[in-house]
Amino acid sequence: MKFVIVGYGRVGTRTAHILQSEGHEVVIVERARGKVDRATEAGFRVVHGDGSEESTLLEADIDEADAIGALTGDLNTNFTACMIAKEHGCRTVLRIDADYREEIYEKYAADVDDIIYPERLGAAGAKTALLGGDFNVLADLTEQLSIASVDVPEGSSAIGKRVVEVSLPGDAHIYAHGRAHESMTIPLPQTTIEAGDSLAVMTTHDGLDEVRSALRSEA
Repeated sequence: MKFVIVGYGRVGTRTAHILQSEGHEVVIVERARGKVDRATEAGFRVVHGDGSEESTLLEADIDEADAIGALTGDLNTNFTACMIAKEHGCRTVLRIDADYREEIYEKYAADVDDIIYPERLGAAGAKTALLGGDFNVLADLTEQLSIASVDVPEGSSAIGKRVVEVSLPGDAHIYAHGRAHESMTIPLPQTTIEAGDSLAVMTTHDGLDEVRSALRSEA
């Protein structure tokens, strides 16, 4: 598959490398000269320019791409890139910071295929979103990380909290949420936890038991 990644920052770099390692074709769009040089040295085809301009995306062969990941730190750039790509038949994945207000999220969510929150999801999830994959089978983890699905029991201290507010031990993160028999998805900023919900957690191998205990502890 062919992907256009707008932004070669922390998230864009890692996402691009994951896709490249799996044999996909990746084109980087970046306007900062230093990042352009780094992406070129890493073996990527790079278009130096503004990802919010159609001419730049056309130079990156957006007409031939399967999906675009607009992963810069600028929401307006990301959204504009997605809207241009949408007109060219691409799957669109928009990066947005988790601290935006709900009305901001809703303003953008209806027009793109997926929204990612780097603070909670990371590059592996961005790659999965680009591929249109199921977050139940997210498997792009390093040897040092594990994933686990934890059911939230009655009485848990996590009940009533927004997913984005839950603090877990160490560097553990909740990357997906499911209710009843629904498929897991990336939690929205306003998603709250109820008894019986399932939370997919990413953490170190040694930290799983501590995370389970934290999520199952009583209020």
